Amino acid sequence: MWFKNLRIYRLSPDWTCSAQELENALAKHRFTPGSSQEPLSLGWVSPRDNDALVHAIEGQYLIALRAEKKLLPTTVINQVAREKARDIEEQQGYKPGRKQMKEIKEQVITELMPRAFAVSRDTRVWLDTRNHWLAIDAAATAKSDEVLGLLAKSVEPFPALPLYTELSPASVMTSWLIDNDPPANFTIDQDTELRSTGDSGAAVRYVKQSVDIDEVRKHVQAGKQCTRLSLTWAERISFVLTDALDIKRVSPLDILTEKQDVTAVNDDEIFDADMTLMTSELANLIADLVSVLGGERKS
Repeated sequence: MWFKNLRIYRLSPDWTCSAQELENALAKHRFTPGSSQEPLSLGWVSPRDNDALVHAIEGQYLIALRAEKKLLPTTVINQVAREKARDIEEQQGYKPGRKQMKEIKEQVITELMPRAFAVSRDTRVWLDTRNHWLAIDAAATAKSDEVLGLLAKSVEPFPALPLYTELSPASVMTSWLIDNDPPANFTIDQDTELRSTGDSGAAVRYVKQSVDIDEVRKHVQAGKQCTRLSLTWAERISFVLTDALDIKRVSPLDILTEKQDVTAVNDDEIFDADMTLMTSELANLIADLVSVLGGERKS
């Protein structure tokens, strides 16, 4: 149930939408498998493998986007294109030029696409209508862009706004490291990345290893900032914070897993109990994180 990653946005304070209204809006773009020539198909699916596109509990909405992609390896395309190019060369007496090769590859893709193997993945989205957060369980920007793109087509007005903080996550994380002084409710764990702010792209990573403060200070003096830092919040959730204000590798700790509702008797009750616990804890984590980054900055 727990999200592994959080790409966080603000829900517009003016946006109000009941679960049924959201259901009706998403239904216009319900997922259907793509045609034989569509390399990518996107649509909303049930997050609970039933007919409902929105799973709602006390103002917390869970939805899911399905992306179906046709796998057509470049090596296969190039191999078939070369074979066609050889046949054409024999017919016309000279090698196909660049423009003709491009046309050949396009023809090959069209011919092979119906036989391409289709794979699908679901990306879950959490909308917190009480605290006005929208979080996408995605580590890659491309996946969150797919969600935001289809959400913009499905919901009017578009509810998601960028989240900005008064202080830069990179500068704040760097200060926590060199001062060895994380804010209250947070502790620094063992994974850290320092990256150059210049064009060199030089980076230093500590993996499952505590940083040496003197080393960190030297790296900062040399022009590096902390771009990834593993943290634990309130001894309840461990995660990695990035300089883009993304939260990765979210993991509830024992103190939370022990709190799971033991009275739940079936899968639906267990799911609802887990969702209630997750959304409550993550909402508090996000609020604390924004606070230690100087509060929210209006764009």
